[in-house]
Amino acid sequence: MEIDIRARKIGLNFTAEGTAQLLIWAPYATNVSVLTGDRDLEKTMIKQEFGYWFLETDHLQAGDQYSIKFQNKDDDAHSEAYLIRADPASTYQRKGICNSSTAFDVTTFPWTDQSWKNIALNQYIIYELHVGTFSAEGDFLSVEKKLDYLVDLGITAIEIMPVAQFPGNRNWGYDGVFPFATQHTYGGPEALQRLINACHLKGLAVILDVVYNHVGPEGNYFNDFGPYFTEKYHTPWGSAINFDDAQCDPVRQYFIENVLMWLRDFHVDALRLDAVHAIKDFSAIHILAEMQQYVNQLTHFTKQKYHLIVELDLNDTKYINPLKIGGYGMNAQWIDEFHHALRVTAGQERNGYYEDFNGIYDLAKAYQDAYVYDGQYSSHREKRFGVKTSGNKGEQFIVFSQNHDQVGNRMLGERTSQLVSFEMLKLMAASVLISPFLPLLFMGEEYAEENPFQFFISHADHDLVEAVRKGRKAEFKAFHYDEETPDPQSEETFNRSKLNFDRLNQPKHALIHAFYKKMISLRKSIPALSNLDREHLKVEVLAKQNCLILQRWHLDQRIVCLLNFSNEPQKVDLPKGNGYSSLLNSAAEEWGGTFAEQSEAITTEININPESIRLFTCKNV
Repeated sequence: MEIDIRARKIGLNFTAEGTAQLLIWAPYATNVSVLTGDRDLEKTMIKQEFGYWFLETDHLQAGDQYSIKFQNKDDDAHSEAYLIRADPASTYQRKGICNSSTAFDVTTFPWTDQSWKNIALNQYIIYELHVGTFSAEGDFLSVEKKLDYLVDLGITAIEIMPVAQFPGNRNWGYDGVFPFATQHTYGGPEALQRLINACHLKGLAVILDVVYNHVGPEGNYFNDFGPYFTEKYHTPWGSAINFDDAQCDPVRQYFIENVLMWLRDFHVDALRLDAVHAIKDFSAIHILAEMQQYVNQLTHFTKQKYHLIVELDLNDTKYINPLKIGGYGMNAQWIDEFHHALRVTAGQERNGYYEDFNGIYDLAKAYQDAYVYDGQYSSHREKRFGVKTSGNKGEQFIVFSQNHDQVGNRMLGERTSQLVSFEMLKLMAASVLISPFLPLLFMGEEYAEENPFQFFISHADHDLVEAVRKGRKAEFKAFHYDEETPDPQSEETFNRSKLNFDRLNQPKHALIHAFYKKMISLRKSIPALSNLDREHLKVEVLAKQNCLILQRWHLDQRIVCLLNFSNEPQKVDLPKGNGYSSLLNSAAEEWGGTFAEQSEAITTEININPESIRLFTCKNV
């Protein structure tokens, strides 16, 4: 089957005349039909090449329920052992993960964002959010109501954690079993389109988190239809998705169609592909490269620019290098190592995956090289790890002091506000926002949310729930926690993880919020910070003082950042420069500190309060 970048082919789609066309890949089947309404009408599908089955009918309208009925070759031909399943490419599961789908036309939404053009990637200031815990209501409409708040903060792109239909009402989203369907409890596909339209009208880009490395365990009936998975490789979630084994072409097309649908039919500006290191593919053209090739075609068709961002645990620039030099063409990647180095520098215990990081020197290397490990031996991995990032732009790396993984994969889900001092909280925030990379904030960090973000599920399968509980407990053995692991199945765990924006009415939280807003404003308005040229950066380590001097420059402007991660005041010599002026002192009284900056003259030797950052500007020399 050829992929048409202009319109979806697989699953259920509607023609301009309103007739329904259904294309199902079921190579195991000897016969396939479609049940509509209350299954009182059955329409036989016609067999096509390569295991596809097709039907065109006017007996299926938007809003109708429909199911796929089929019998496979290995079933008893004389029995009535038919399988009845939902459409694997369903765009709406109004009744959840049950064995019927809801007919929905993704092309009919009345978009009003025609004047929107995706902003350049180097201008992304990202705010990651989970729809279910971002508000008390936990739906797309509630996110839409907070867009003005995010714009006022200075955010330019929101990143929405996965919304593909998952079991029950509570999930991080990485257990989705219908990659094309939008979670019904969030409001379904039309509500997501409405949210994205509203984002664009307010100047916000939208990143959607998608999962192409596995499919969730409950409600996963893909193997009933065909070889969507392969036993050649295994991932932490079981058998790998079949991207390079026999009959892999329709599987590859399925996920490429998914990429195109989100970008074309939902107007998503960028996709964040979860854990691509778990995608197993030794094809001549890697599935990620092929996705990028089709996205490039879509850009030519729509005249819109799209970005593909990956979560990657390999420190391998092949993923983010251009297609023309043999890379996979991904536009950017998350950098966990910056986070790890920052956390250890700020006093985090060196256990679990933090054991590889030595604090201030590694943080300096992260600023300079993005990858801390770029070829040296890793004790945690017990091997040499990583490659050099020479030639890769700053906008190709995304950094953070918090994200859903680094908060939620702590056993108790504590946010940074519960782990470090008020002063250190400001220092860590500023450390991200002065970097030559793309900054990402995790929802609530901008006002020091105190509620945890814990791991939660709502599976119906008792055995699966018990397996998840045991798995979570085993996961934290290396961290030596004494507390009991929160029950992921409990609704209380989910409710504890919801944001409480009322905290903004309290002085401490309002102050942190104002500090974030100021730092974002400085980053956007000062060319030496907003320009992400990694060559225009210098880092000096003052190891005995646990301090860094970070310099960035653009044309004749230089920014000097003095970072004191120690719990003692320090004196640091400013680098040579002309016409120094102070931009910000996180320990100043206006930010809740004790430093009376008005009385200080700028001299060669600068005082830095404990756990604080100072920013200066001068003429470049």
